[in-house]
Parts: sequence; structure tokens; C-alpha cells
Amino acid sequence: MTWAELGDLLGLSAPAAAERVHRLQERGVIHGFAALADPEAAGFPVLAFVFVTLDNQAQRSGFLAAVRDHSSILECHHVAGEDDYLLKLRCQSLKQLDQLLSEDLKSRMGVARTRTTIILGTAKETPRLPVEAV
Repeated sequence: MTWAELGDLLGLSAPAAAERVHRLQERGVIHGFAALADPEAAGFPVLAFVFVTLDNQAQRSGFLAAVRDHSSILECHHVAGEDDYLLKLRCQSLKQLDQLLSEDLKSRMGVARTRTTIILGTAKETPRLPVEAV
């Protein structure tokens, strides 16, 4: 969107909208900008959430490094409860998901156990934060 379009949306002039965005970037509120691709159209129709329990907490740093490097793992969250982490995965097929779970996670990343939920449909998914425009 242009600065003028953003300004209209916020009730500001284009230069004022640009200045506000620049200030948000300087404060670290905005880290960058991205295009949002449709995962299914891009060939990644399989969405799964995987709860992970590590075999040994000493393997945490190696696990996290491997997670950061794995392109199919979109998100990794440290969680409270009986599991250690929750991963969000996007795969091209169930076969690829199976390979990621059995060969990558369990064999190479020090994972003792996983619990996987395959998503059948999504009613809402957004990258937006729950804040109103000021």
C-alpha cells in the first residue's frame, strides 16, 4: 500500500503516515515487511501442530538450532505443561510430514516423544496483532 493509502486509513497525511511507520521501525515494533503467500497455492497443503518432549534438557540448544534451520518448521514455542515445545509445520504431503517426524525430529534432534495434530481446515489465521489503529 502507498503512504497516501495508509495515511487515508489512519486519518493522516502521507508524510505523517510514513513518519509514524519509521518511528515504529526505530523502536523495534515493526521488524520488517513480508508478502503473505497462500500455502496451498504454493504447494504446502499439509498443516500440522506438533507437541515435542525432549529426551534430555541438555539437548535443548541443539534442538533449537536444528529447528531454526529446518524450513518446514514455521514456528517453535516453548510451552508450559507436559510437553516442552509446540511446533507449527507446513509440508507438501503426509509422506513429507512423516519423514520430518520420524527422521528429522526423533532421530536427529533429541526428541523423545511427539504428539501431532493434522489440521483439516482453518477458520481464521492472521499475522495481525490484536491492536486497533490509533
